[in-house]
Amino acid sequence: MSWPVVSSRYLHRDDWVVALREDVITRPGHPEQFSRISLEHPGAVIVMAVDEHERVRCLRQYRHTSGHEFVELPAGLRDAADEPPVETAKRELREEVELEASDWRLLLSTWSSAGISDEVHDIFLARGLSHAPRGDFEMRHEEAEMEVFWTPVTDLLEAVLQGRVRQGPLAQAVLAYEVLRQRGTLEAH
Repeated sequence: MSWPVVSSRYLHRDDWVVALREDVITRPGHPEQFSRISLEHPGAVIVMAVDEHERVRCLRQYRHTSGHEFVELPAGLRDAADEPPVETAKRELREEVELEASDWRLLLSTWSSAGISDEVHDIFLARGLSHAPRGDFEMRHEEAEMEVFWTPVTDLLEAVLQGRVRQGPLAQAVLAYEVLRQRGTLEAH
């Protein structure tokens, strides 16, 4: 479903990832026009990598936009043309935390902020982990300062429920994992 668009113009567009667009739209069957700002984004993948000891591979990374350091999961942009989301997830897991997984499962696919952006997050569960070299990927900028660590799933769940860990995709992944665990639909690895 799409409401009628009277006009569109780009407020910002560059060679990186996002574009900011202003659309003038109308409600179906109504002449009143109004504008909405849209952040165009290619989408992202997030990987909850869980080892045989029920520990999650996490990152601690500074994010300039919010001015905070966050506990996050390995993640990356869907910026490689026509690459399936699971392949992007595999690449990001290898590049960011030097792991590969033998078992992949889509946990969730969510809109990051549907009122302002078309960004979709594909959140994967990765199991059957082993070391994998990063290859020629170079950690730069904020990534160069990332701390990589393991934490038990139960501790991460408590941190989310207590509001100490507030990064959205991580919270969604941990909560979905717990629901599936309680239902008995996760295979042990």
